[in-house]
Amino acid sequence: MNEAWYRLAMLLTLVAGVWEGPMAIIFRAFTDKGPNALVAANYLPAPWCYVVAVAAAVVAFAVIAVLDTRHKRATSAAG
Repeated sequence: MNEAWYRLAMLLTLVAGVWEGPMAIIFRAFTDKGPNALVAANYLPAPWCYVVAVAAAVVAFAVIAVLDTRHKRATSAAG
């Protein structure tokens, strides 16, 4: 994987995971803003929005771990 594509994928996954995870919970718990496309988990009723937000963060960090492992494997094989 090209270094630029790797960094872009890592950045986008991190931003999406943090925004749909902890930020969705913060918006739901501490603000009176309604749900929108950026915090889609907040469209769900009260207990499920938190479950989905945590799951989104976990999935994002799992994708980051896979990307990091593949990147390390690719750079060690190339070098």
